[in-house]
Amino acid sequence: MNNDFANAPIIAIWETTRACDLVCQHCRAEATPQADCGELTTAEARTLMDRIRAEFGPILFVLTGGDPLKRSDLLELVRHGANLGLGMAITPSATPLLTREAIIALHEAGIKRIAVSLDGSDKATHDRFRGVEGTWERTLAALEVAKERGLDSQINTSVAHHNTDQLADIAKLGAWYGISQWSVFLMVPTGRAGADQIISAADHERVYQRLADLAADPETPFAIKTTAGQPFYRVRAQRARRAATAGQPPAAAVRFAGVNDGNGFVFISHTGEICPSGFLALPAGNVREHDIATVYREHELFTRLRQPDTFAGKCGYCEFNRICGGSRSRTWALTGNPFASDPTCVYNPKVPVST
Repeated sequence: MNNDFANAPIIAIWETTRACDLVCQHCRAEATPQADCGELTTAEARTLMDRIRAEFGPILFVLTGGDPLKRSDLLELVRHGANLGLGMAITPSATPLLTREAIIALHEAGIKRIAVSLDGSDKATHDRFRGVEGTWERTLAALEVAKERGLDSQINTSVAHHNTDQLADIAKLGAWYGISQWSVFLMVPTGRAGADQIISAADHERVYQRLADLAADPETPFAIKTTAGQPFYRVRAQRARRAATAGQPPAAAVRFAGVNDGNGFVFISHTGEICPSGFLALPAGNVREHDIATVYREHELFTRLRQPDTFAGKCGYCEFNRICGGSRSRTWALTGNPFASDPTCVYNPKVPVST
């Protein structure tokens, strides 16, 4: 598997705005109802997409927020990115703005995938976490429209104490609505999320094992990826090794193995800051002043994040660090050092013998 992302990421996420009408308990962006007057203009956003397409190729370009639907120029920007050949995706909030007509307009403008948050297998769990009644119904309605339209859909699930026992049922909902991918976010204590929402290292491992079971189940009709949950790929690699030892057929390659903050991934904030990810909000430049390709390829923060052998502690010598590397964002949030060993991973690799 080629995990060399030194030249280009495979995904860029742009925080179009921090405006949003929800009050989610864990909001990374700490969204507010009104937009920041300093967010990128239409012209600046178009220039950003031009540069990304020219330097990185037709990569996945995700419009996130806040709520992208709060931008009046959203459809214009979608059309621009689609005309460039970028893989346009969007993560709207489940507010009254997310109407059937809005989803159809986004699809017609060039959106290839819509991703909505589903944080519980029932209305009470989901709405309590999102902070507003009705988000559950709007989320399912959006998935239904996408299914009818033949628009690729994805669900994003933030895992914390409230839903670790609901993963199988959330997966069933995803299958019912015909999603293409389930993106599971392991909570990072940033924004409104506090350290008390973080599950234990043992519970992280149990989540990874449950997800690996679901990924291996032939009845699971969609891909499963994790965000800030890189040890999931270590678990899958361990299972593949055991299968190979037992003479079983090799497992299929996992597309997002090796992708991590700043490694195959770049984030642009609503004001243009270039960060390794939205959860690892350490600005390495700003698109208003710096070239995003140069920052991604050459800035010492990004280049170090692509060298897991230099990480401290067990993450630095773990035999799985090229496909895992630990969650750099949660490690930074919990330790203050993005290059430290991931404190939420239970795996203990063999200490290398000094020569």
